[in-house]
Amino acid sequence: MYVHYAFEPNSARVLKPDVMFHISRRSFLNTSAAAFAGLLLKPSDVLSNPYTLRPDNSVLRVGIIGTGQRGTGIASIIQKLPQLRIVACCDVMEDHLRKGLALAEAGAKGYKHYEQLLADKQVDAVIIALPLHLHYAVAAAALDAGKHVYLEKTMTYSSVEALLLEEKVKQYPALTFQVGFQYRYFALYHKIAEILDQKWLGDVMQYECQYHRNSDWRRPVADPALERQINWRMYREYSGGLMAELCAHQIDIVNWFTGGHPERVVAVGGIDYWKDGRDTYDNIRAIFEYPNGVKASVSSILSNAYRGYSIRILGTKGTIEIQQSKAYIYAEATKKTLGTVDGVTRATVESWGQGEKRPIEFSSPDGKNLDPTAYALMGFAESIHTRKEPLANIKAGKTNAIAVHLANQAAHTGCAQFWNT
Repeated sequence: MYVHYAFEPNSARVLKPDVMFHISRRSFLNTSAAAFAGLLLKPSDVLSNPYTLRPDNSVLRVGIIGTGQRGTGIASIIQKLPQLRIVACCDVMEDHLRKGLALAEAGAKGYKHYEQLLADKQVDAVIIALPLHLHYAVAAAALDAGKHVYLEKTMTYSSVEALLLEEKVKQYPALTFQVGFQYRYFALYHKIAEILDQKWLGDVMQYECQYHRNSDWRRPVADPALERQINWRMYREYSGGLMAELCAHQIDIVNWFTGGHPERVVAVGGIDYWKDGRDTYDNIRAIFEYPNGVKASVSSILSNAYRGYSIRILGTKGTIEIQQSKAYIYAEATKKTLGTVDGVTRATVESWGQGEKRPIEFSSPDGKNLDPTAYALMGFAESIHTRKEPLANIKAGKTNAIAVHLANQAAHTGCAQFWNT
């Protein structure tokens, strides 16, 4: 059973209208594809400027806990951001720790145990990029140690941990807590949120999301004894599988755009192709039902990469297709003709189709269009220095984690799961 917490729409959805929307809705509806040709294609400044160095040139001193693939990826991004510098790294695996320190500041300290890093007075904030089952314990300890926290998604291994972590964060109002939903900081998604708020797609009732790959998702292991430590994503003891590691991003976007959380989830999954000893699924499909009949299908498979990452937003007046770093909009075109239907001649035939594909243009406030994670990290620093709540806050993390775990539970049990009120 899950306790219901009312989700407050993120303040990022309150977006300043752009001059590009100053045309009549009737004109848009009547001209359909023609309207889309000149609409929605101008960049708008919907995000505040990224944090820049203050006059005293202070920077955020961070420690990275977990310097595997994601941790070192974040470290390489931080190298290009003057707002942050890495002063400590932690990993139980020596080769991972060496790679992390190679990307850190000269003189950065290396630790094998996270408690040692948390005791380091030179560390202002921590970035936690550990296996999912460790998220709650380390994040809670970091808060208790007085550190600001950037925690990779999915926020917690279980729904109960999500609720507990929310209560822990409330105990430290002076500390910033941010979840690694980098697309909340990417201007493209703010542009799309603006389009939805302005109702240019009409009534949006359906979302179609996928995160597909064609690989076994396995990482090479030199020592067989390290198999479960390296490939932890493939074992339920440590991981929420595809739904937690990949689809969580898209579930977060749907939560954001709908301003709520799913009320019911059904799902199926299986280990049907990569039968190699894993016990997390190599394919899963879930349907999330939101208030007012809005539904989102979410899938992840490891045997075909067609369209890879994709979110399709289906409205009565148009469709948006989102890829990872670009998006397209299609007007919904309708016309009636006479033809033969089921053997009846001169019957009315409704021909449905999309208008011409148009790119959605956007520009980040700094004009650089960096990796979304860069903007998330700059946003983290900005939240700490301004004491403003992050866009990817604890409420977003909690709501997402519960939705992810409801989907996995639905697939494991074969029964619909409900967000209890």
